[in-house]
Amino acid sequence: MSESQGPSGSAGGTQPLPVIERKEGGTQNGLDQSASAASYEPLPTAEGDDRRPRRFWSARRIPAALLALLVFAGAGLMLYDVAAVRADRPAMQWRKTLARELAERPLDDTWVLTGAGVAAALGLWLLVLAATPGRRAVLPMRRVHPDVRSGLHRDAAAMVLRDRAMKVAGVQSVRVRTRRKKVDVRAVSHFRELDDVRSDLDTMLADAVRELGLGRAPALSVHVRRPGKKG
Repeated sequence: MSESQGPSGSAGGTQPLPVIERKEGGTQNGLDQSASAASYEPLPTAEGDDRRPRRFWSARRIPAALLALLVFAGAGLMLYDVAAVRADRPAMQWRKTLARELAERPLDDTWVLTGAGVAAALGLWLLVLAATPGRRAVLPMRRVHPDVRSGLHRDAAAMVLRDRAMKVAGVQSVRVRTRRKKVDVRAVSHFRELDDVRSDLDTMLADAVRELGLGRAPALSVHVRRPGKKG
């Protein structure tokens, strides 16, 4: 009784399976990294309100307090000096010196130009503060009720996206930077193919971005790379 042999001559008629070798970290661009970018439409808002939600305006408490303090101190000092002069007392020396310097110094003097430049810069700064909303760290959320406005801090949004990204298999570490128009995600993968990890991150983070409920859904940019060599 003889045993049958396969074409390769191995006993029992079994054949070795072919081995397919894949390049380490192979990507489409030949580098040890993978990247993608996409944009997403925001979720619908409350009925009858299709406008883009506006940013939150800052109260500017610190600049307002400083300006009020300076105006109050200057006005109080000037009022005291005027009252002293009216009471037949001599004016303060600083007011006499200031009046004499302003009367005698020419307009092209260095100190006059410097003071004018500082005053113009401060005035421009106050105008910018008055014309811009500020509070760039707060992202406006979509309005589900006409009378309610809500916002989400950038750090909180980045933390939520980072936690969701860490759930993807193969992700070792993630760094998320959230801005008003774009979310930049940079992940490090220590196993699995980079394109597969990036694809899973795209799917996971796309759902996470929509679930944030932002009024203006930011674009999503995902970069995945291998960890750097130690030493």
